[in-house]
Amino acid sequence: MGALENKVDTLYICHGFGCEYRTAVSFNAQDKRELRTLLKRGAKSPEAERKAISQAVQWQEIRVGPVVGSSDDIGGLDMGNGNVRGQMDCIDEATNTTSLLTYASAQGWLKYHRVTRPASRGYFLDGKYPHASAVVVDETTQVPWVVDSWRLSNGKAPDILHLSKWMHMTSADLVKPHIQ
Repeated sequence: MGALENKVDTLYICHGFGCEYRTAVSFNAQDKRELRTLLKRGAKSPEAERKAISQAVQWQEIRVGPVVGSSDDIGGLDMGNGNVRGQMDCIDEATNTTSLLTYASAQGWLKYHRVTRPASRGYFLDGKYPHASAVVVDETTQVPWVVDSWRLSNGKAPDILHLSKWMHMTSADLVKPHIQ
């Protein structure tokens, strides 16, 4: 979708829907300490690590907001903001979350999960709107989990769900945040 690969401590943040725009954001020593500290909170178990991943995603969205212009990113389906700098659709969100988790993994900060390709669901023909999300796999169970930061506005907790459950969800199922 036009995403760029991380370079050392620089992540390329997608925005504008479908990665229309890519803005480089470099993590300094303080950023790295904060992110490492957040993720270390998950060292006790896979469940704890998923909670820490949620906090890391929230941290990233807040951290990059002023640089990218995404501090006021509106969650969910908001077609009126397509091609608007700083606004993100699910492709942008999935790409950015995957970039963050890939960065964290490369630093050795994920103990129980490995990052894999984003997942997608919905094809209009099945009655669902197309949607994408970042995915991590629990190394102790081999169960894939989505880390979906699209539904809520910038800096809010992402939904973290079994991939199998997420694949069958519709917008009616998305009433409150889901962290399992």
